Amino acid sequence: MKRKLMFALCMSSFFTPIYAQKQMKSDALVFKNTYAIEVQDSKKDIIAKAVHIIPTDKQYEALKDEFIAFIHFGPNTFTKMEWGSGTEDPKIFDLKHLDTDQWCAAMKAAGMKKVIFTAKHHDGFVLWQSRYTKHGIMSTGFQQGQGDILRDLSQSCKKYGLKLGVYLSPVDLYQIENEKGLYGNQSVYTERMIPERASGRPFKDKRTFRYKVDDYNAYFLNQLFELLTEYGPIHEVWFDGAHPKTKGGQKYNYTAWRDLISNLAPKAVVFGKEDIRWCGNESGKTRSTEWNVIPFDADPVQMEGFRDLTDEDLGSREKLYSAKFLHYQQAETNTSIREGWFYRDDVYQKVRSADDVFDIYERAVGGNSTFLLNIPPNRDGRFSDEDVNVLHAVGERIALGYKNNLLTGSNLDKSLLDNNDKTNKAFPTETGELIVSLPHKVKLNRLVIQEAVHSSGERIEQHALDIWKDGKWHQVATATNVGYKRILRFPAQETDRIRLRVLASRATPVLAGLGAYYVPTRPPQLDIARDTEGKVSIYPVKSEFGWKPHHEDILKNLNNDFEIYYTEDGTIPSATFQKYSGAFESKSKLIKAIAIDKDGAKGAIAQKEMGIPKQRWNLVATSSSLDGKNGREAFDERADSYWQSQVTGPVQELVVDLGTAYSIVAFSYTPQRKNAEGMMQSGKLSVSSDGAHWEDAGSFEFGNLINDPSTRTYRLKNAKKARFVKVESTVIAGKSQSLAIAELDFFTP
Repeated sequence: MKRKLMFALCMSSFFTPIYAQKQMKSDALVFKNTYAIEVQDSKKDIIAKAVHIIPTDKQYEALKDEFIAFIHFGPNTFTKMEWGSGTEDPKIFDLKHLDTDQWCAAMKAAGMKKVIFTAKHHDGFVLWQSRYTKHGIMSTGFQQGQGDILRDLSQSCKKYGLKLGVYLSPVDLYQIENEKGLYGNQSVYTERMIPERASGRPFKDKRTFRYKVDDYNAYFLNQLFELLTEYGPIHEVWFDGAHPKTKGGQKYNYTAWRDLISNLAPKAVVFGKEDIRWCGNESGKTRSTEWNVIPFDADPVQMEGFRDLTDEDLGSREKLYSAKFLHYQQAETNTSIREGWFYRDDVYQKVRSADDVFDIYERAVGGNSTFLLNIPPNRDGRFSDEDVNVLHAVGERIALGYKNNLLTGSNLDKSLLDNNDKTNKAFPTETGELIVSLPHKVKLNRLVIQEAVHSSGERIEQHALDIWKDGKWHQVATATNVGYKRILRFPAQETDRIRLRVLASRATPVLAGLGAYYVPTRPPQLDIARDTEGKVSIYPVKSEFGWKPHHEDILKNLNNDFEIYYTEDGTIPSATFQKYSGAFESKSKLIKAIAIDKDGAKGAIAQKEMGIPKQRWNLVATSSSLDGKNGREAFDERADSYWQSQVTGPVQELVVDLGTAYSIVAFSYTPQRKNAEGMMQSGKLSVSSDGAHWEDAGSFEFGNLINDPSTRTYRLKNAKKARFVKVESTVIAGKSQSLAIAELDFFTP
């Protein structure tokens, strides 16, 4: 009793009310969204300014959305391409049915709060009834040309309580490729009234705006007016930075675009400009340290001075010291539930498991960013069943794992338990510890920490979590910054006391919330691999969570007491099938595996389509090779090694002897992942029976490799019999002139 009383007294003096803290700083800076760095500013001054940068109200509301959806839909859904050309006949969008209620029900079940819809992708095809183009849904057979997908989605969002955002591609390939297209037509800048008069229905919103712009910017502003006045309220406008093609030196008048958005949709955040930024990849990767207060080389309010968002370090002290401006710009971690942004098929197109999506959710939302997950509708206008099942499973895990805060009932200050971001508590000093005592032991494996970023900015730079066990403290997790939210993940512990230690901070930490949870663990996801001798191994996916408590076997602590079972005939594996005990020889073309724990819980099913065995493969020729590369790295069954050509141009080739003749129906290309060099964007495949006479087997294109360097597969239109194969690049992504191949695989029927 005496110990608890002393602890309570300690806790009462631990925190300092925020108003008192501000009174103690007579020279305090004001809190705002952007600060200019002056020549005379010292390093201490720069950090003080960084601490006083906070999100705007609409940025903070977007942060609280946490888990949101992307929907890519359009002609690419029917052509099975990632990027359209802009020259497609609109009738190729052969949609017969549409069920936006089904979309929204699935997204709601996942725990998502907002959906961003690709109203116009790079091909320029519009999915609403626009007055300013005929290249869109009005020129298709869907609902006799009267269909409006954005209208239906807007109504479904209201029905299911979801916010709505729109993606409007700045680049427009239809306007580029069309002889009378407006993009890059070098028209003069004149004052235009937005919206411009157009045939068709009048606008209910009678507001007008005037901007000095050219033809294409006027076209874009007219479309923005339609989207923001007829389908709202709109909560996010998404500007993609990709430019598959440009023409005529076309410039975008972002200043006019932003002005129109701020007037018509004042609560909307803008992705790609001052409000929200890209996370730097499209594969679901997260940084271990994600600061949202970041440096700019020019005024971000003028939408200038952006730095390379692919850097691993964006907001450390050293980065801030070189800034001209500091600005709050939060990250969105965006990736797709399927392999690619658009739906292709339900057979070959891989779908992320619930394990994978939930892992990204915890890393992204729990890493000071928003998780934006793409779910592409199929050609029936619905989400495919597999995608829906994953969304439901993820939603159930989030609800089950994060429903009950185990710190409720502790002596923790109630302001940190009330889910009210306006009631915050400050530490008395820049570093220190917070000890929370519980009335009884609890089992926990997650700690959620939130800083009061909306009122007090980002402050904590390093922190650690300890649990009380066997009469002493044990560190179980450590991480760097916190920001809007940090989720610490660690092996399950039972304790009645935890200790949060702030090891480094830019200013006195101010917390908005603290929670401990137990998220039920599941058997691990699995990888399947084959070596050059033909032996197959099955093992848990190696994930880096950004923490290594005492160099322990984290995977074992998170997922213990499980067995692996597999099949070689495509059957769904279970505990009644072959148990994995070590590498084995197999002639199977499809191996499936599953991990099952001692309680019977099952992990995600892993499967591997096995290509032609490589024991008898031989290298015939390469166009060239960098020093230390001999070409065999391209088929050594190791994704961490790779062959690379010398820097001589986009056309590079590699020729392989498969050892005997096979009927080939597909091949896959795995890019090297150490950097963005040598990604084979497009190429062609040739086959031969004798290595001298070659037959064309098809041309292929792999999009978005730099941002998502995953294995890509090309399926031949017709099977080709061959012993020799030649893979030749025709375009290498980015600015690289050197081809790199981590692994090639060829598949038989």
